[in-house]
Amino acid sequence: MAAAPWRHKHAESFGYFVYKLRKIVRFEPVQPLVMNKKTRTRLLFQMLAKVGALAGLAIPLLMMAADAPAQAQKPAPAATNQPVVVPGFWDPRRRPERPDLSRVTLIRFLTENDYPPFNYAGQDGNPAGFNVDLARMVCEELKIACTIQMRRFDTLMASLAENRGDAVIASIAITTQSRGKVDFSDPYYRTPARFVSKRQLVLDDVRPELLEGKKVAVVAGTAHEAYLKGLFTEAEPRAYPNNDAARAALIRGEVDLLFGDGISLAFWLNGTESENCCAFRGGPYLDSRYFGEGVGIAVRRGNDPLRLGFNWALFRLWERGRFGDLWLRYFPVSPF
Repeated sequence: MAAAPWRHKHAESFGYFVYKLRKIVRFEPVQPLVMNKKTRTRLLFQMLAKVGALAGLAIPLLMMAADAPAQAQKPAPAATNQPVVVPGFWDPRRRPERPDLSRVTLIRFLTENDYPPFNYAGQDGNPAGFNVDLARMVCEELKIACTIQMRRFDTLMASLAENRGDAVIASIAITTQSRGKVDFSDPYYRTPARFVSKRQLVLDDVRPELLEGKKVAVVAGTAHEAYLKGLFTEAEPRAYPNNDAARAALIRGEVDLLFGDGISLAFWLNGTESENCCAFRGGPYLDSRYFGEGVGIAVRRGNDPLRLGFNWALFRLWERGRFGDLWLRYFPVSPF
């Protein structure tokens, strides 16, 4: 798996929580299923409580949220704010059972040392990032102690095979090739493709016929270029050697849209380099033939108890809203 570092600085501050609160918080599972209302409401109240606790307004905010009628809970549409979408990759009708893990007393996680914000060395030198926090939450849910060790990405599979760890959580894509070496948990995130345009572009929807004659920047030789040429045949692809060149072309106005990896684009849109120029349009696009099956936790072949335990814990974290909390911490501009 190619590991292009996506850097994202996250600050736990009052302004950041207010920023999240002003977004339209909604859950939109990739499958055509809707997260239960209780979990959705709890996440909203947790956000309100965080803001209120910092500003001394928790009680008034909660009272206002409780008293508001259902119709009034929908915020007024904003011209520039994109909804914050928390994806769900679990089917509530397929609740996994907790396997017998009574013989497991410690889980040794392995992760990469330089793939921010998913996994990297924090300021104190200890493992940090989205994958690291998720691994700790999984251990808490399973009530099993765990350790997390950082290694170079190209050594992770060999270290797992040599029993230097029990599981790898390092944004490893689930592919036919990787399945031949390890077993995977259910996917806990996917990397969607997205269109991005200047904010001033008037484009209500993104469909192949609506992009006729539109110039679209894309990185040459990628799955995104193949998808664009195969399905958006009316558009005019403009291939660039790398992401930086494609993004610069969009900013300069050489193209109308940019098509690429939604995760890295989300960090770009939320960072300073984009200069607040642009916004997502259409999508997300999740065709597994082009963009893969997603990312899972890898275990040694045949280690079904641990794999099923991870499936159970991930489902519980999603169901209880803890996965949503974690997602919002790392993705204030959602790639979905």
